[in-house]
Amino acid sequence: MMHTDNAGLRSLRYSGDVLDANCDDVSGLLEKSRSGSISPKSFERFFTVKAWTDQPERTNAEALMHRRNALSPPAMLKLALAILVPCASTLSLPAFGQSTNQTEDPAWRQSVERVIESYIRSHPEMIEQAQQALEAKRQEEEKVRVKEAIAMHQSELLHDPASPVSGDPAGEVTVVEFFDYRCGFCQRAAGSVTQLQKDDARVRIVYKDFPILGAASVQAAKAALASRSQDQHQAFHEALFAAKGDLMKEQILQIAKDVGLDTQKLVADMDNPEWVAIIERNRALASDLGITGTPAFVVGTELVPGAIDLTTLKDLVARARTR
Repeated sequence: MMHTDNAGLRSLRYSGDVLDANCDDVSGLLEKSRSGSISPKSFERFFTVKAWTDQPERTNAEALMHRRNALSPPAMLKLALAILVPCASTLSLPAFGQSTNQTEDPAWRQSVERVIESYIRSHPEMIEQAQQALEAKRQEEEKVRVKEAIAMHQSELLHDPASPVSGDPAGEVTVVEFFDYRCGFCQRAAGSVTQLQKDDARVRIVYKDFPILGAASVQAAKAALASRSQDQHQAFHEALFAAKGDLMKEQILQIAKDVGLDTQKLVADMDNPEWVAIIERNRALASDLGITGTPAFVVGTELVPGAIDLTTLKDLVARARTR
């Protein structure tokens, strides 16, 4: 028979033998099954005897099992093994699929698969927990990758002379923003960036034009970059974000006129191929950093995608100051 308590599997009793259910004993049990010293059926009985006392409530079992069934059989087998044998790295048991006589034995494989299925049916919540753990691991790995990418691209992020800059040119903290003038989320975040500069005189802002919403977005970016030759970029930049509508050429030129730009010169300057080259460099930089949408902010060693409010932006700046 098999006995468990609320802390999980504690002991296994079969044919008079008792095994404490720690990693070493489970490893030994699996090794016995693999070597054939106990039969597949006996191995299965260790785990399928209905003597669990920690059976979970079945309230969410149906939904969780439905989620489980959405996984492919090979993926489920790997995931279930990771759950069933958390100390698998210490086992001498070969991985499934390797060429050994025992693992190729259909009876042995079927026995193990039945054990796995039985365990999952008794503990369907383990699938969700394993998926959550995997996602958390991936997020941590992505944070490390992003931090390394930011360090690698410091020069392009902070000191590209082709990128417009506002605030304190020698600011102790730099906020780099990737944006699209026609992006609603960018418009929402623009007010926070403008207010930050008013509230913190020691912050420097670097603007990375990253038009992702079509030809009209590229046109707006080219107009903003061209406005630098008339020393009106900041005013034009803020006016473009404050505007309503799709920012077609006629509207862009009207906004330019309203902020005091020479529109004839602006139209001529917009044809400069340098703006396209700058945009392409920004796209390549965004790709290296893993940025796929707008807005996105790089502050210190952190990359934050999406529209952020003023409080969040100030928190990012404060953390960057402490590093």
